[in-house]
Amino acid sequence: MTERSADGVVIRVRMSAHDAHYGGNLVDGARMLALFGDVATELCIRDSGDEGLFAGYDRVEFLAPVYAGDYIEAEGRIAGRGNRSRAMEFVARKVVAVRPERGPSAAEALAEPVVVCRAKGTCVVPARDQG
Repeated sequence: MTERSADGVVIRVRMSAHDAHYGGNLVDGARMLALFGDVATELCIRDSGDEGLFAGYDRVEFLAPVYAGDYIEAEGRIAGRGNRSRAMEFVARKVVAVRPERGPSAAEALAEPVVVCRAKGTCVVPARDQG
């Protein structure tokens, strides 16, 4: 699922068993960065008419664990523009959490989403490719 917020893009994804990398069905933090990459791509397309290229992250913070079965909303916005560069800010929030202690398929829609990751980064859209 993808939607646009007032000044950005939001995607919602369920973490699958394939995303679990560690014991206890813990999802690798790199999966959040992959979601941010998808958000950045859409932001570049909407802003400049081209997918752009991710140049790098300035900061990444992993703040809470993510497990297979959790639903994550990844949101991003363009925080600044240069001729070719786009400074971006991202946040990933857990909106549904698995509850294995209640049963094998138990989960809970969270009244307050939990911030699991935040990041800042820069994408570049070559001038020749801007629409």
